[in-house]
Amino acid sequence: MRTLLYSLVGILACALLIWGGVFAYSKYGKGKKPTTVARKAPSASRAIFGGAADPSSSRSIPAAPARESRPETPRSGASGNFSSFDGDSDFANFNPDKEFEDGELVVIDPPSNFSDAVRRLGFTVLEQSRLDALALTVYRVRVPRGVSVPDARRQLLSRFPDATIDANHRFDPSQERRRRSPRRTRRTRRGTAPATAPTSRRRGKTLSVARAAVGWKNVPANCGKGVRIGMVDSGIDLKHPALLGQKIEFRSFHNPKRRKGPAAHGTAVAAMLIGKPSEKGWGGLLPGAQLVAANMFELDRTGRKVGNTIALLKSLNWLLKKKVHAVNLSVAGSDNKVLRKAMDKLRKKGLVMIASAGNWARNDRPAFPAAYGHVVAVTAVGAYRSIYSQANQGNYIDFAAPGVKMLTAAPGGGVRRQSGTSFATPYLTALMALEVARGGKKSPNALRRTFSKSVFDLGSPGRDKIFGWGFIEKKPNCRI
Repeated sequence: MRTLLYSLVGILACALLIWGGVFAYSKYGKGKKPTTVARKAPSASRAIFGGAADPSSSRSIPAAPARESRPETPRSGASGNFSSFDGDSDFANFNPDKEFEDGELVVIDPPSNFSDAVRRLGFTVLEQSRLDALALTVYRVRVPRGVSVPDARRQLLSRFPDATIDANHRFDPSQERRRRSPRRTRRTRRGTAPATAPTSRRRGKTLSVARAAVGWKNVPANCGKGVRIGMVDSGIDLKHPALLGQKIEFRSFHNPKRRKGPAAHGTAVAAMLIGKPSEKGWGGLLPGAQLVAANMFELDRTGRKVGNTIALLKSLNWLLKKKVHAVNLSVAGSDNKVLRKAMDKLRKKGLVMIASAGNWARNDRPAFPAAYGHVVAVTAVGAYRSIYSQANQGNYIDFAAPGVKMLTAAPGGGVRRQSGTSFATPYLTALMALEVARGGKKSPNALRRTFSKSVFDLGSPGRDKIFGWGFIEKKPNCRI
């Protein structure tokens, strides 16, 4: 009997040992502790990224994930191939140069007999527009049937060597790409919003989650009064409670033969810039400012959202006429030669432009217009200021700002969480618009020097290819 009892006890002990080993392996043996870098904590007292707060005391911050080292493309040039703007993309083979409107070229300032001459060559002039503020005439041309866009461009350049000619490249709204799947939503007063959006109870008295994310305090509804901010993006839900009654001038430059693109991206960025303060948290960075917003996106015949060079040129020409203090460009694409010439004219006319760094997860293909030397480029960071996983890297990056799991206004009156360098760009746009409105210098390099003095250095000491000068910590002054 005693032997049997000892046997049972032994079997039970072995079973406990085996169970304990399996439990310990499943809990501790499948991964390594994340690498941390001891770093002095940011001075901002509170920064919210997807509900996480950044403490004000010293802490260990998770290091940014290592990326494969690749040769860096100079700021002045790029090559590139968009496979898709929506859904998942094969970023390893991504080339923005090959993403353009099927069978279309854009031409600026050819000789006076251009229209007749290209018709004789089998081309069709689809559109001719005078960009008076830029002092440019732009043509949208259909190439002959059976001729590729690159071959047609070479043919026209041989015939009109003094003209600037390129494909009608498409541009991408710099937001997170994700697989489309059904999402739970919660009902709001005007429409629906993702179930992941935080409640007012969780936010407490935060009137602007965007401001809280960068450590800015709540401000009066007239903060930014007298500032004019330009924006090139998608459509906007002007009836959204965050934007209803705000000072907004909107114009769409989509192809009239196509439907205007959806308003989700533009509504989010517009509300981040000038949204009305609310306990729902969608208040903007400068709610008292005026927003002059241009839509460049439309739906092609397949229902895909696209934005192209011709619409971008028209948008920028209009904003130049409106004399805005700074322009927010949450779009990314190829180094289009026609756009490059127009952007150089905008620089000479003193237009301050801030653009998103792009979400291609690449360090060998700069995104334009951000990579032009006279455009300020902004990347996105998330919790504890770690780099956004899809953000581009390169020597064109200037500054970093919050852009991961941001609470944004959604068409229909709701809110949703979104990520992308698009949602980091408004921070620098708001600050630089204030600076220019006060009479500050409009030179991009002068603005870089000024704002590089008010950053928290991230990554390698000094300016680097991931965070630029670092995380912007400059606080806005509502008075101009």
